[in-house]
Amino acid sequence: MPDTPDSTPASSGDTAVEPEATPLLAPREGVPPLTDTADAVRAAAELLASGTGPLAVDAERASGFRYSARAYLLQFRRRGAGTVLLDPIPVVRDGGVEALAGFAAVVNDMEWVLHSADQDLPGLAELGMTPESLYDTELAGRLAGFDRVGLAAIVERTLGLSLQKGHGAADWSTRPLPDTWLNYAALDVEVLVELRDAMAEELESQGKTDWAAQEFEYIRTAPPAPPKPDRWRRTSGIHTIKNARTLAVVRALWTARDDLARRRDIAPSRVLPDSAIVAAAQRNPATVSELNALPVFGGPRQRRQARVWMDAIEHARALPDDALPPVTQPFVGPPPVSRWARRDPEAAGRLSAVRDAMAALSADVAIPVENLLTPDLVRRICWDHPALVAEYGTDEDVLVDRFLEAHGSRPWQREVAGPVVAAGLRTAEESRTAEVTGE
Repeated sequence: MPDTPDSTPASSGDTAVEPEATPLLAPREGVPPLTDTADAVRAAAELLASGTGPLAVDAERASGFRYSARAYLLQFRRRGAGTVLLDPIPVVRDGGVEALAGFAAVVNDMEWVLHSADQDLPGLAELGMTPESLYDTELAGRLAGFDRVGLAAIVERTLGLSLQKGHGAADWSTRPLPDTWLNYAALDVEVLVELRDAMAEELESQGKTDWAAQEFEYIRTAPPAPPKPDRWRRTSGIHTIKNARTLAVVRALWTARDDLARRRDIAPSRVLPDSAIVAAAQRNPATVSELNALPVFGGPRQRRQARVWMDAIEHARALPDDALPPVTQPFVGPPPVSRWARRDPEAAGRLSAVRDAMAALSADVAIPVENLLTPDLVRRICWDHPALVAEYGTDEDVLVDRFLEAHGSRPWQREVAGPVVAAGLRTAEESRTAEVTGE
């Protein structure tokens, strides 16, 4: 790692100037060769086992290009061992699954350091790699109250280094991987362990070490998120459709596209854009020729799939009325907040009071509101309050604590934010009572 610049601000007259960050352009030992065979994987496991301390980990996916969350390149670094760039694609293809299992057995016992761990853990788990201990530097930045928590921003703020940018959104399923991409990938773990140490010191100085440990363990042990219902309703432009039959066509085309994208491991938007789905549903073509006359569908690739799209349209067109999707999406949980004042003014009052109290707490402890408690939990406790009183009783502190515990909030959140939410609920009730009695 290049020398870190003097942390004392330079000055010009009486105005303090932050020192410029030192560019980090290449790994200190150079870019290592790709680990892409079973024998190389075994050697890499021995190399990392010879190191000391935490293990920096990163994974490159092909979001926007591929359907899956598969990791196409894995990066590891440990003090005393250096960096490993592991390409799992040829290893798996050539029967190196056993070697990967042995590699996982070595690294899984180490403390992993990742940035935005929840993004990379699923792809690593597909390869049998799951840590026994975890440190998330992005989440550490949030808990420390940093206004910018991207890897480059935190590295610059804490270590005075400027990371190379430019390939994070690349198609990492590309083979062979360009040298500039490999240099970028190696730099992503180059100072991650040093960053972990700096963030640990920062959180310790703020008295948040235990809070962070609870959050890291929550992320490490969190089960995969269940699929969201009616994902087809997230199609861009669907808000312009107000007819159930037309919505059924959108659903059918979306489902056909999703099936095709999954089978081919291609991002759905690259199979058929949302705009084409909405346009076809609105135009409701009766024949393949009419479909091919629409924008996008006339291209060579779409002409080859024309029968797939037409079958989906015809299927939706033949559905009985009772099988059509409702025009208005059914709510799971509270309705949109914009409707609370009309539908339940008391709930709206509770939410306003609790939000004000949480905003004050956020400023006091320098943690974003959404990391203190998820917005969904805050909305639910305010909207469902009458039912929660019936279940837990009228003591707001007990009610809030039991509700938060039942919904997975960590002990530190219940201790810090729970009393604030309870106080907000009491404030709302006092305001309502005063309004009714005129006091």
